[in-house]
Amino acid sequence: MFKNYDELISFVNDRKIRIIDFKVVTLDGKWRHLSIPSTRLNEKIFTDGIGFDGSSYGYAAIEASDMIFIPDVATAFVDPFCEVPTLSMIADIYETNGKNRRFEGDPRYIAKKAQEHLKSLDIAEEYVIGPEFEFYLFDHISYEVKGNHQEVLIDSIEAPWNSNNKEYNQGYKMPFQRGYHAALPYDITNDIRSEMCLKLEEMGVPVKYHHHEVGAAGQLEIEVELGEMLTMADRTLLSKYIIKNTALLHGKTATFMPKPIFGEAGSGMHVHMLLKKDGKNIFYDKDGYSNLSKTALYFIGGILKHAPSLLAFTNPSTNSYKRLVPGFEAPVSICFGTSNRSSVIRIPGYIKDSQKTRFEFRPSDGTCNPYIAYSAMLMAGIDGMVNKIDPRDEGYGPYDVNVFELPKDDRDKIKALPKNFEEALNALFNDKEYLLQGGVFTEDFIKNWIEYKYNNEIMKVLPVPTPLEYQLYFDA
Repeated sequence: MFKNYDELISFVNDRKIRIIDFKVVTLDGKWRHLSIPSTRLNEKIFTDGIGFDGSSYGYAAIEASDMIFIPDVATAFVDPFCEVPTLSMIADIYETNGKNRRFEGDPRYIAKKAQEHLKSLDIAEEYVIGPEFEFYLFDHISYEVKGNHQEVLIDSIEAPWNSNNKEYNQGYKMPFQRGYHAALPYDITNDIRSEMCLKLEEMGVPVKYHHHEVGAAGQLEIEVELGEMLTMADRTLLSKYIIKNTALLHGKTATFMPKPIFGEAGSGMHVHMLLKKDGKNIFYDKDGYSNLSKTALYFIGGILKHAPSLLAFTNPSTNSYKRLVPGFEAPVSICFGTSNRSSVIRIPGYIKDSQKTRFEFRPSDGTCNPYIAYSAMLMAGIDGMVNKIDPRDEGYGPYDVNVFELPKDDRDKIKALPKNFEEALNALFNDKEYLLQGGVFTEDFIKNWIEYKYNNEIMKVLPVPTPLEYQLYFDA
């Protein structure tokens, strides 16, 4: 939004901004924030920074947790959800060594290093991506986990299970798994989505479109236009912020959880991608398979080769793998194809503009830290380009058929994605060299990621019996 401190302070005075807010991303990919009165705003904040506890963000041990953050004025936006006029901006993380040295594990810094690494190889100048945001909008969610009681209660007014609701019912309920592009009067969240999209547009996030998704209990999608990777990572967190807070204003709650409802479609965050050099899309070749250049195919080859370890960053939750199962349009087979939603890499068949020729990575979901996930995808693609990994030679396809409908013998020939989060973390442990190139990721960061996720998520989920296990094993 601003180029320097002078522009910032002028805006604050002209718009009578009362609060300055700073947002810092955690290891998990969530925003935390700290605010100051605008009267306390001064130029030293942008040189000396503000101290915080890095251990609370997942970055450091308690005994060595002092860090500072320095705001990036270019990311500033007026927060539409604050009653007091508030200007917010994203901050970068630095070590407290007296030299203002960037913290190697700062996700924004990892993304910047990945972009610089790409440029240093003289392959391309821009990594352009476009995420699709799938999420559920519920009217109620409550949960409890105790030794003697486990419960999750979800409700959505539009869900088919409310067809017999005696208290409030006008008859229009979304048919099970038939919500894709549903129209009014079934699509009761249309105006809420429109409001979300207009807020995004006002805050500099161009929106491609919005619509109801497959899930009948309020699954929705907003897709934004393509943009440079670091910008899109910032926009990913901003988009989730807008979606969640707008939902609350309407008495609803939004979740990007990959599989919140048993039996319903899961929510992914597909990522479209292409590379540009000298302003031209180097993924395009009119004579190539599906108009893709050899460079694009090599990029695909790198992503597919490293897909198991990639999922440790793109699908970093135990719940992610309840979505990645056959039968729900979520891929489980490591392959590529045109217009094929059952493959890890899908090349959209509807694109006619050579400048927009691209492909999408379909497994990823909203639990990821976008800076880390997008950077890891880029590093896998770079490895494919540098080592000329042709996905056709590696047996990854193309598969222009529904992989789920192939005979079992043919299906078994295709390598599979990890079946759970622990498998993905193990794959990362054994396949990380491509991430370390150019100093983009570090050994310490990857080690910390694996330990943090294993101890704080896998080991919390693993010992908890589920109601289904009682159904299966109580009479053992």
